[in-house]
Amino acid sequence: MRCPKCQNQDLADSNAPIAADLRKQIYAQLNQGKSDKEIVDYMVDRYGEFVLYRPRVSSLTYVLWFGPAAILLFGAIIVVVILRKRTNREDDAKLSSEQQEKLKQLLNTTPNASAHSSNEKENNH
Repeated sequence: MRCPKCQNQDLADSNAPIAADLRKQIYAQLNQGKSDKEIVDYMVDRYGEFVLYRPRVSSLTYVLWFGPAAILLFGAIIVVVILRKRTNREDDAKLSSEQQEKLKQLLNTTPNASAHSSNEKENNH
């Protein structure tokens, strides 16, 4: 069991006054013949789930137990969506063979056309 005052320190190792009181209380309850479950239930009722190193799965602790997995799953979904969009953009950016031929024709004719027009301008002057 965890000390309610200390963070991540168990009752046996804690020097806090409340830990000493709780150790005495647990000892007294053991002498009264109470079971471990009864003692743990008493502590949880009095101090909350924090005193347990492994909190029970209940409606109050669902976020604690399943939150990290949900966040990882959500992050993985976002990564997959982004990667799919990126590959779709790359596929869209590729030219078909018809478009590549048309581009070659335009590139081949454009410099010649501009060269002819500049030559004509020079000849006219």
